[in-house]
Amino acid sequence: YPITLDANNCPATPVPDTTRCLKFSSSTNFIYTPSTTTNPQSYTLATNKSGNYLSSSPITNICPLNFIVVPGSSTYGTNDFCVMKYEAKQVGATTTPISQASGLPWVNISQTTAIANAPNTKNQDGSTCTTCHLITEAEWMTIAQNVLSVASNWDNGAGVHTVGTGYIYSGHNDNVPANALEASSDDTLGYAGTGQSTPSNQKRTLTLTNGEVIWDMSGNVYDWTSGTIAGSAQPGLAGEVAYAWKQWNNASLLQNGLPTNSMPASTGVAGITWNSSAGVGQLYSNYGEVGARAFLRGGLWGHGGYAGVLYLDLRYSAGSANTGIGFRVSR
Repeated sequence: YPITLDANNCPATPVPDTTRCLKFSSSTNFIYTPSTTTNPQSYTLATNKSGNYLSSSPITNICPLNFIVVPGSSTYGTNDFCVMKYEAKQVGATTTPISQASGLPWVNISQTTAIANAPNTKNQDGSTCTTCHLITEAEWMTIAQNVLSVASNWDNGAGVHTVGTGYIYSGHNDNVPANALEASSDDTLGYAGTGQSTPSNQKRTLTLTNGEVIWDMSGNVYDWTSGTIAGSAQPGLAGEVAYAWKQWNNASLLQNGLPTNSMPASTGVAGITWNSSAGVGQLYSNYGEVGARAFLRGGLWGHGGYAGVLYLDLRYSAGSANTGIGFRVSR
């Protein structure tokens, strides 16, 4: 919540914001009181019309600082939830994740360890988020569905922003530089560290329908979700015995045991061609795989057109870890 409001009842500090303002009818005054002067987690609002005060109880923010609110989706059975605005960072050499712009993503972590460490997440006020968990597959797809539906996340290369026209921004994926990047605390700097600028597809920020901004949903490093798939259940092409890339709209793609809700078409967003030319990412799978595997989403800094918000990599087991694999926590 804002610490102070400007003359137009818009947040002035700590971050100016003209998109989420308090609007009042004529002849109505108000008193806005944040819970603290440094990091407000709640506020009280009193309104005054014709001399009568109507005062609310303190309203508590459902998300800690550097988490964002994600609108729930009936498609995926999710209610509104909070998710890390940034890929998880590690506090020192501890088992404690934190959401912050500074620092490189926490990598070399397995899905198993990410699940175990998620409840250790440190909030910016120093408290522990005991209700935090590794982002679920349903939550990831809820975010993907949401950002896919927002026109400003799309670019045709000529300044036209229409859902399904051109490409959705796919983040740092061109291997320049050939490493993961820090984020920025300034959401207007979506190309931070990439050396690119509009209309490049390397923009690292995506905007949700409620105006919230999330960093590095695609590119930078892989993110685990809590999803898993059993042996002999992978989607892919009939007869294949090795891992390979596939476009999601490949007419020969067999869904096999992949849940329908993990397929791009489940988002229900109209007008999108489900292939890498639209920036949504690809599938890396092996129809002949007999071992259980875990879900990696988003893609890596050097994955090019393979990366995207619907990228899905099924080659790794839940215990696998490497320098390109990170995670994100929700609550």
